[in-house]
Amino acid sequence: MDNLNGISAFVRAAETSSFVAAGRLLGVSASAVGKSVARLEEKLGVRLLNRSTRRISLSNEGALFYERCQRILADLGDAEAELSHLAEAPRGKLRVSLPVIGYRFILPLLAEFTQRYPEIELDLDFNDRLIDVVAEGIDVAVRSGVLSDSRLMARELGPFAFSIVSAPAYFARHGVPAVPHDLAQHGCVRYKFPSTGKLQEWELFRTPGQEGELRLRTVLTCNNIEALIGAATQGVGLAYLPDFLVKEAIARGELQAVLKEYLRHASKFWILWPSSRHLSPKLRVFVDFLSLHLHFSGPPRSLAKSSFPSDAASG
Repeated sequence: MDNLNGISAFVRAAETSSFVAAGRLLGVSASAVGKSVARLEEKLGVRLLNRSTRRISLSNEGALFYERCQRILADLGDAEAELSHLAEAPRGKLRVSLPVIGYRFILPLLAEFTQRYPEIELDLDFNDRLIDVVAEGIDVAVRSGVLSDSRLMARELGPFAFSIVSAPAYFARHGVPAVPHDLAQHGCVRYKFPSTGKLQEWELFRTPGQEGELRLRTVLTCNNIEALIGAATQGVGLAYLPDFLVKEAIARGELQAVLKEYLRHASKFWILWPSSRHLSPKLRVFVDFLSLHLHFSGPPRSLAKSSFPSDAASG
């Protein structure tokens, strides 16, 4: 049992690069984590972690041992889960990280989810920053874009495209751009990524002879998509937004889409969870529920006509 505690402390410390963060995840002090790892190193006769005043990192021997230990803990977790699943209903707190705009597509599903699984307590954190799912103790996250963290498992939730929109009143004043090159003559409201401060690129096909860099005349930037939708609706300028967020406003006549034939970029939403964590009943049903019922185009998929089957996150 002492060996198992040492392995668990070592794996969490390696994942988080911090004894403090590892202790927080394990519910013990940073000192206790450090002592457990030290006892394990003494027993094995090798240094597993390099320590400095700022952070810890895996030694060469530690990197080899870490891969084996991850599998050991995952197998043990799966074995425990298989036994508990036989009698245990999904229950407990589930920490979920969502993009700020996630309330638009997640909240409409939650009434049905909570009715189906009344013993699960959802703890929702809406933010657009780049998070470390493992270090922050997040059970599951929903994110879009390219996945790069090998410590995470991922499942695709669905693709979405982009639209360029503004208020009809804006086009009445300034005219409608006919080709991407015309955007240089229009005011553009741009999304700024909170994690990097970079402006989102507008990805469009170019017309022959105008394949160079797309020039945009920026009149407003912000790191909140709701604010961009509001600015576009008020006619401040053109906005480049996920199509599922603006389709209802377009249908109501509040927004007008342009340059549809030139838009080429699509992205995907993913649901992500730590690869070292077994799929507990509460995590499994949440992943399955979103995978089955979340959609970004077309009619909703019906619960009555569907059955449950079964990202990662860090951006």
